[in-house]
Amino acid sequence: MRLTTRGRYAVTAMLDLALQPLDQTITLAEIAARQTISVAYLEQLFSKLKRHQLVSSVRGANGGYHLARAANSITVLEIIEAVNETVDATRCDHQGNCQNGAMCLTHDLWDNLSNHIASYLESITLEDLVERDNVQTVALRQSSVDDLASLSVTGTF
Repeated sequence: MRLTTRGRYAVTAMLDLALQPLDQTITLAEIAARQTISVAYLEQLFSKLKRHQLVSSVRGANGGYHLARAANSITVLEIIEAVNETVDATRCDHQGNCQNGAMCLTHDLWDNLSNHIASYLESITLEDLVERDNVQTVALRQSSVDDLASLSVTGTF
């Protein structure tokens, strides 16, 4: 099993969105700046997240994204699966044909590990992550850095 940057960035971007005020739409550029993820990459991810009804978009001058559902109803596993990631630690996609069409010696070990990982990630919601102290601390730091950057661009101090 290998969780790639696609899955990690999708969870990070969704958590960033969950940390923002519910009445605001957030642009991908804002998320990109706070999380140092390219806007082009976020566009690809948010297309998939939208297709899976995890985010909604608003067009126009005040457009952007917001969560399509409450943060307590979106699991980390849903986000990962929405961007075509897997938590499968087997080499055979749970098929049991890992060694020349037959089950290998360690198939059950990796299959059980995959199930534990999936179960764990399914038990964690965005709201659970938002409530973590470290997440709040990092979000405040990122918000402060973001505020300073916008002040320096506008020349207002």
